[in-house]
Amino acid sequence: MELLRLLPHRYPFLLVDRILEADEKRFRVLKNVTMNEPHFLGHFPDHPIMPGVLLVEAMAQAAVASIQHHPAFEPGMIPYLAGVHEARFLKPVVPGDTLILEGELLFFRRGLARARVEAKVEGEVRARAEISFAVRRDA
Repeated sequence: MELLRLLPHRYPFLLVDRILEADEKRFRVLKNVTMNEPHFLGHFPDHPIMPGVLLVEAMAQAAVASIQHHPAFEPGMIPYLAGVHEARFLKPVVPGDTLILEGELLFFRRGLARARVEAKVEGEVRARAEISFAVRRDA
């Protein structure tokens, strides 16, 4: 699975399911939101909503699909979340939603990258943010 090769995350923190499209500029990644995810036990028991911080993490994981296609990316590098800018949460994401995380890599140079990402359900934007990364060699 391509995602397991790209991301150091594993269950329960791997928050994307499949790369639909990716090149050095744009990406489109799928996340099936299911009631089986552990955060829904407490957020919220009678009204489950995917936490905003996990939406941001899923958007960051999706952006790695483009970072790894960039010519400046080398084997052994890991993109670390460095900043979240202009994050907006427009409508809840709930179990049963198919989340499409899509966006563009704005730049990647000198070990820094930034991506603009939208999280959509059935074409409707539910969240958006610009996310910065420090891209470093694995120690």
